[in-house]
Amino acid sequence: MKRSTLGLAVSAMTGLAFALSATVAATPAMASGDYGPDTCIQGYVWRTARPSDLVCVQPSVRDQTAKDNQVKASRWTSGPFGPHTCVTGFVWREAFTGDDVCVTPAVRAQAKLDNSKAADRKVSARLWISRYTVPPRDNGDGTSTSTSVDDIPRFKLSGDHYNVGQVKLYIRFDTGRLYWSGAVTATAHSGFAGGSFGKNTGVFDCAAAGKPANGYAQAYDVVSGRWSPRVPVRIGCSVL
Repeated sequence: MKRSTLGLAVSAMTGLAFALSATVAATPAMASGDYGPDTCIQGYVWRTARPSDLVCVQPSVRDQTAKDNQVKASRWTSGPFGPHTCVTGFVWREAFTGDDVCVTPAVRAQAKLDNSKAADRKVSARLWISRYTVPPRDNGDGTSTSTSVDDIPRFKLSGDHYNVGQVKLYIRFDTGRLYWSGAVTATAHSGFAGGSFGKNTGVFDCAAAGKPANGYAQAYDVVSGRWSPRVPVRIGCSVL
């Protein structure tokens, strides 16, 4: 291969590697994929004030953070707080302990706000179980109808810290065999972080003294691909 041709090939490969690395760097934590326990809910990305800073923020905040990091040296001066004293009009960002990048007071206030909401903006996919019974049905003529199993507790699956959108629900035996499945749309509810939901399953709670759990419930966030932890249950009992 001629030297000029080899140079072009190397240049092309370098450019491709740079493009790939830029693509990876531009898409951290977005809810279109599972990035582990620090996956952000839809619409948020990692702030990356430093590589380990995985606080979820709006994309505009991440862009501002990158800009402030790039010009940090120009905003430092020697003063009462040492060589990293901020020039007039700027203050330390304090996005994390020891963060002495100088920013406007508004940016520091934003960093403090984002830190306070960090847990609420992650797809931690919490799932919990409560029980319910079926109330008598009103027949509309002053009478009601019930069945012999209405007073047997059934499982209700609830969760929060999901993306707003579809969540798939499963109840399985410990062997993995499916016992029940359903789907629900997680939406915003006051007092709950991210998308939240509650779903009556109709599945009877078979828990009893001396009978340990033989299955589990689990939820799947469709947008991010995140699974909730498994919640133990006892299922499959005979109901007469």
